[in-house]
Amino acid sequence: MAATKRKKSATRKPANKTTKKSAKKAGKKPTKKAPTKKTRVAKKVAKKSTKGRAATVTLGGNPVSLVGTMPKVGTKAPSFRFTANDLREVSNADLRGKRVILNIFPSIDTNTCATSTRTFNQLASSLKNTEVWCVSADLPFAQNRFCGAEGLTNVKTASTFRSDFGKTFGLTLAGSVLQGVLARAVIVLDEKGAITHTELVGEIANEPNYQAAIRALG
Repeated sequence: MAATKRKKSATRKPANKTTKKSAKKAGKKPTKKAPTKKTRVAKKVAKKSTKGRAATVTLGGNPVSLVGTMPKVGTKAPSFRFTANDLREVSNADLRGKRVILNIFPSIDTNTCATSTRTFNQLASSLKNTEVWCVSADLPFAQNRFCGAEGLTNVKTASTFRSDFGKTFGLTLAGSVLQGVLARAVIVLDEKGAITHTELVGEIANEPNYQAAIRALG
C-alpha cells in the first residue's frame, strides 16, 4: 500500500506555471492612464504660489508667469497705493474702517473685465460699509469714461499706471501679449486691512467667483 501511495505522489503533475501567471495577471488592477498635456498644465496652474516663487496663470490655455507673490489670507495687506478717477492718490491707509473688495483685471476695455465691473456694481448696491474698487493698469480717464457710459455708480475705479501695486500683490503678468498689465484676481480686506479672501483666476479669460468674495465679507 505504501509503495502505491508513493507512486501516485511521484506521478502528480506540477502546477502549470503559465496558468498561474495568467491568473496573477488577470487579478492585477488596471493601470492608470498617463495624464494629458492639458491636464498637466491645468494642475500646475491650480497650484498656489509658494514662498519665493511666483504663481502661473494661463491666457488662452498658454502658461503666463507673474511677478511677485500674492499675500496669504489672514495676513495684513502690504502697503499699496493706486490712482482714483479724479487723479487722487489712494492708499490702504485711506481705506481703513471699511470692508474692501479689490476687483483686479487686465483692462476695463475687454469683455470679461467689463462684465466683472458691471456684476460687482450690481452686487455693491446691497453691501454695507463696503467699497468695491476695480483695479487695472488703464488710465483713470479710460476707467471714468467706461463707468460713465455704463452708468455704474456703485463701484470705484483705480489705476496702477504710476504705482507698483501689481508687483506688491504678485499680479503683474511677466509674459505674453499682456505683459506688464495685471492678472485677473479678487482680494477682500476687512475693516482693519487684513486679507480675508484671495482668488487668482487660473484662466485670464474667465470671470472671478463673485459669491466667494461676498461671503468673505462675513
